Amino acid sequence: MELRHLKYFLAVAETRNFTRAAARCYVAQSALSQQIARLEKDVGTPLFHRTSRSVRLTAAGELLEPQARRILADVDNARAALDALAGLRRGRLRLGLVQTMAVSVDMVEVAAEYRARHPGIDLRVSNAPSSRMAAEVLAGTLDLAVVGLGAREVPEGLDHRALGSAPLVAVVPREHALADREAIDLADLPDSHPLIQFSRGSGLRRQVEAAFARAGVEAGHDFEVGQVHDMIRLAVRGVGVTVVPRSSVVGPGSLLGFDTDGELPRGARMLRLVDEEAVHHICVVYDGTRLSPAGTAFLDVLDRHVSGRSA
Repeated sequence: MELRHLKYFLAVAETRNFTRAAARCYVAQSALSQQIARLEKDVGTPLFHRTSRSVRLTAAGELLEPQARRILADVDNARAALDALAGLRRGRLRLGLVQTMAVSVDMVEVAAEYRARHPGIDLRVSNAPSSRMAAEVLAGTLDLAVVGLGAREVPEGLDHRALGSAPLVAVVPREHALADREAIDLADLPDSHPLIQFSRGSGLRRQVEAAFARAGVEAGHDFEVGQVHDMIRLAVRGVGVTVVPRSSVVGPGSLLGFDTDGELPRGARMLRLVDEEAVHHICVVYDGTRLSPAGTAFLDVLDRHVSGRSA
């Protein structure tokens, strides 16, 4: 079994198409098909079900896929470790970043300092729901991820460092029946305004639904929005109500730049929740047994910003 065979296998597994996989790997389709056939001969079983219309993994292929990802990720990390013997001049860091921050750490500044300190590192940043990014770290397709998960939500097999948390708050339109209150119980929310929810699979979505469950009511699913600042803007404009981290609404790090508590533009209100467990947690997750020197260096920069120490 050769490493290139695993790369070709993953390309077919991801594209479900031999032609597109060959183009991704910059080889002729006939050559890629031959190498996949050789890999199947080596493992002693077919890895793909092939028809004229589709390509899909067999049970053996599904078993091999996560292992192949980990093998290739380990090879990349080994190369990076060898490079580190002469200083952190080369390498790659695949970083996942959650959209909703609940701490004062400015991840743009963290990334900028990391780039300045290690200009030779190929820094690749992506965004996805927290559960997906944590799974990608576990699979080896991301090196680290800053996610909206609490300690009990981190998948087994991953290390984590808590970065902070922020209380959840409700943002309601000015004409809402509860707009004159300072704090509310989620069970008191009437159905007169739809609930604006964040994307499924996100840490924030889980934490909001858990808060509704503790209140003994089911969270609505009227609206699903992929950007937190759009959720807040929709609530401000009177489309519905939303529950978001307080840090997303007010303060210097807020997504919309509001700097006062309580009343927001257009008379909308930010209301505290009486549920003290309604908190949005942020942590960084990684696999400490496989973390590359580039990943370790990023954690060092992140730690300096979290602790407030100067670089």
